[in-house]
Amino acid sequence: MKTKFAMGLLALALCTAVSFNSNAQDKKKETVGGALDKTGKAIGKTAKKVGNKTAEVAVKGSAKVVDQTYKGKMAPDGTDVYIDGKNKKYYINKKGAKVYLKASEIKDRPVKH
Repeated sequence: MKTKFAMGLLALALCTAVSFNSNAQDKKKETVGGALDKTGKAIGKTAKKVGNKTAEVAVKGSAKVVDQTYKGKMAPDGTDVYIDGKNKKYYINKKGAKVYLKASEIKDRPVKH
């Protein structure tokens, strides 16, 4: 009888501890002037910028190794134009995506004097 009572008391204590612990991880709703909301948005924007730049650098690095660079030509935004294995021309945008180009979209790169 004493063992069952002790086990029940132990189980009740564990359930109580778990319920208090789960409430400790809740987010704060808002502070004075909405500072928490502004900080969260700023962190989100910065994380998105960092992710896009990382993707851009990674794709450009692999393009320089795998594909050829179109010498003397540039994309509409002024970046390098690459030629893939199927002879398609593309450039890499700010989000790290390959944007395929038509022949009319490729410009001559200005000559530096």
